[in-house]
Amino acid sequence: MAKLALNKSALSKEKHRKASYGRYLPSLEMKQKQLLLERKKAEEALQQHAHDIESLEASVYQKLPMLAVANIQMEGLVVVESFKLAEENLLGTKVPVLESIIFKRAEYGYLIRPHWFEELATSLEKVMHLKMEEQVLRIRFEKLKSAARTITQRVNLFSKVLIPEAEENIKKIGLFLSDQERAGVVRSKLAKQKKLVDAEGGQR
Repeated sequence: MAKLALNKSALSKEKHRKASYGRYLPSLEMKQKQLLLERKKAEEALQQHAHDIESLEASVYQKLPMLAVANIQMEGLVVVESFKLAEENLLGTKVPVLESIIFKRAEYGYLIRPHWFEELATSLEKVMHLKMEEQVLRIRFEKLKSAARTITQRVNLFSKVLIPEAEENIKKIGLFLSDQERAGVVRSKLAKQKKLVDAEGGQR
C-alpha cells in the first residue's frame, strides 16, 4: 500500500475520492435493494411452485387411486419433445424464462387404452410443466442470489472501507497541515522576536 502523502494535493485528491464514492454509493444501494427484492420474489415463486406440485400430485393420486398399484407403468407415457427458453435482463442480470413446452404422449391403441389414460396424461403434463418451471425458477433464484451477493459486497466496500478510509486520510492530512500551519506561525513569531532582540542588542 502506497504511503499517504501529507500535503494539500493529497488532501484535495482524498476529498475528490470521498465525493465520488458518495455520489456512486446511493445508486449501488438502490440496485442492491431492487436485487434483494427480486431475489425474494424468486424464492417465493420457488416455494409456491413446490407447493403447487405437491398439491397437484396429491390431487392426481386422489382422482386416480389405481396409480398406487405397483405394476402400473407410467414411464414414457408423457415425454418432453421440446421446450423454448428466453432470456430476461433483470437489473443487469441475465435470467432464463420458460416460454413454451411441447409434450409427446405415448401411442396406445384405443381398445387397450385405460379409460383414465387421458386424465392421467393431462395431469402428468401439468406436473412436468410445473417441475420444468421450478428448475428455471431455481436457476433464476441462484443467479439473482449471486448478483445480490456481489452488489452487497460492493456496497460494503464503498460504505465500510473506501469512504471511511478517505475520511480517515482527510482527517490525518488535515491534522498534519494544521500542525504545520501552527508550527509555521510559532516559528514566524519566534523569528520576529529574535529580530527585535537582535535589534535592541545592536542599539546598545
